[in-house]
Amino acid sequence: MSGMTTGDVKARDPRKQRTIDALLAAAEQVFARRPVDEVTVEEIAECAGVAVGSIYNNFGSKAGLHAAVVERALDVDREYMDRAYPPDRSPVEQLEAAAEQYLRFYLEQPEFFRMLAFPAPLGNYSAAAETAARLAHRVDEQNARMIDAIERGIAAGLIRPLDARKAAKVLWASWNGVISLAWRPDELREDEEGLAELLSLAADLVAWGLRRV
Repeated sequence: MSGMTTGDVKARDPRKQRTIDALLAAAEQVFARRPVDEVTVEEIAECAGVAVGSIYNNFGSKAGLHAAVVERALDVDREYMDRAYPPDRSPVEQLEAAAEQYLRFYLEQPEFFRMLAFPAPLGNYSAAAETAARLAHRVDEQNARMIDAIERGIAAGLIRPLDARKAAKVLWASWNGVISLAWRPDELREDEEGLAELLSLAADLVAWGLRRV
């Protein structure tokens, strides 16, 4: 992957770390809303309040900075979703908790959520395909946990037999659809409380729809 990821970046002093943090924060905002090709290193640097050279010194290129932001978003998403799958919960309870954690991820990390759930075009730079593949792979990893929960539920007789992979994709897509109501400009827009209620209802519908009668 071109450039450096957050795991590769090692701050040598507090001043350097502040520069890195400022660049990542600025890049998170612009990359979440616009295609990478439309974003310039100059506007990222201006938003961060640092020199353009800091991008190249710390990340190698705009592509490297973008890759670092995506990696950071993926790591944060994993932290939220890890909370949904403790072994003491049943498979259906894990799926319900996954919906709750997905909403919390959106509410507390909206820029990261938008970047992962509704990514802007990554552009034509050389590392774009690799970054896109990395993003898709990690999303598949999260969906694989839902697939596993559904398959365990089927094996235990808690969930009716169905295509676990397709069911997981339907769950993921439906959660994205509900949360996207927060961005509507009309009367269909939902606030935080409304989103929580709709996802709770969706989780209840899913739980009963999955159960073996």
